Amino acid sequence: MLMSNKGRPAKLHYMAGTFRMLSGGDHVVCAVTGVPIPLDELRYWSVARQEPYVSAEASAQAEERG
Repeated sequence: MLMSNKGRPAKLHYMAGTFRMLSGGDHVVCAVTGVPIPLDELRYWSVARQEPYVSAEASAQAEERG
């Protein structure tokens, strides 16, 4: 039986300018807001913290909290 990745969070490894999928899914969850981010809309993440962010504002909040 084939497993569908629809509706499942993906596990990603974040790198400079790109990411690698470690396990299948169709979204990740913003580390600051908890909002689901479809993979095709993912634009912001931290390589150092390995966290995704829904927006530049959420990314800045993560930087402020350290």
